[in-house]
Amino acid sequence: MTGSLVVVGTGPGNPEQMTPEAAAAIAAAEDFFGYFPYLDRLSLRHDQRRHASDNREELARAREALAMAAAGGKVCVVSGGDPGVFAMAAAVCEALEAGPEEWRDIDLTIIPGVTAMLAVAAKAGAPLGHDFCAISLSTNLKPWHVIEERIVAAAKAGFVMAFYNPISKARPNQLGAAFDLLRHHLPPSVPVIFGRAAGRPDEAIRTVSLADAAPEMADMATCIIVGTSETRVIERGGKQPLVYSPRSYRGGSA
Repeated sequence: MTGSLVVVGTGPGNPEQMTPEAAAAIAAAEDFFGYFPYLDRLSLRHDQRRHASDNREELARAREALAMAAAGGKVCVVSGGDPGVFAMAAAVCEALEAGPEEWRDIDLTIIPGVTAMLAVAAKAGAPLGHDFCAISLSTNLKPWHVIEERIVAAAKAGFVMAFYNPISKARPNQLGAAFDLLRHHLPPSVPVIFGRAAGRPDEAIRTVSLADAAPEMADMATCIIVGTSETRVIERGGKQPLVYSPRSYRGGSA
């Protein structure tokens, strides 16, 4: 007997930013696996069951969800943002590949969501209007020297960068090191957007120059977007400035 497993992204936190497809999948599921705060965002019925766990237990969570689905359950794995961007979809695929053969018969669906960099970009203007990339600064799953190499490569190639997992109590120094690294490869005037809790009541969006960017401007709820020499800032008096990357490449040096 094989059930179903759906992996959803709830968006950046505002219920209005959850897609109708994700909401429908949540309504149809019976058992929910996810990180405590993400499950807390859901308004589950009395007949729907929560299986909450810590944020570093992704593979164990994925295995439990797959096992329940293989036994016939209607299971939902919940991520914030988009499940395929530094989230649970990859963990489910990894667990499925290494797991029992019968897991491959599970009816698996991955439903996209609004990821943090898109929510922050929309609040700031259009900083992702040209080529961009996303880099997690967390060293939980890769070494710091790899992160440094990717930051330098992206800066030299002229990519706008979105930084996920920028800072934590266990990693207080890496964001500052990333800014120092960028200052060797980008002009000091490049805009840096700090987008905290985009779309939620405690939202805070702030744009500064790379020269002024500092790690204490961020926490783990912050997604940071670093522009390029092409990225423009439109000042608007007392309003939030608009930051955008032109659609056409103008040939500015990285």
